[in-house]
Amino acid sequence: MKTRLRLAAPWIAAIVIGAIGVVLRFYVVEPQYMQHACEEGVAMWWCSYRQAVVVGFLTNGYGYAAVAAALLSLVWRHPFPAALAAGLGLLALQLYCFEAGALALLIGALRLVRVQSQPASAAPAAA
Repeated sequence: MKTRLRLAAPWIAAIVIGAIGVVLRFYVVEPQYMQHACEEGVAMWWCSYRQAVVVGFLTNGYGYAAVAAALLSLVWRHPFPAALAAGLGLLALQLYCFEAGALALLIGALRLVRVQSQPASAAPAAA
């Protein structure tokens, strides 16, 4: 059972990160009532957080973070950066950073499969 959980945990983490992107997109960014509440003179307390999310995809910040995680997964042969790249790729896809998100999702998923398919004895020693 431990082996199954160890293999499934990075995929579950990537899906959870992607689900956070869905929640941010459909419940924070897109609703018109939230946009209008933040544009009026008296802004709510959460408007600065919403604005930070919007600036993140307007500047392609989520895409850059996803590609950086994908490059890290190519250098560091461990499930963590691969799952992070796949998760941030999903997040970037949901938050309008399509090209970089798709690239990071592809690299992260392929790298995660590759890292998980190697036996523990074949993995290179960490420096």
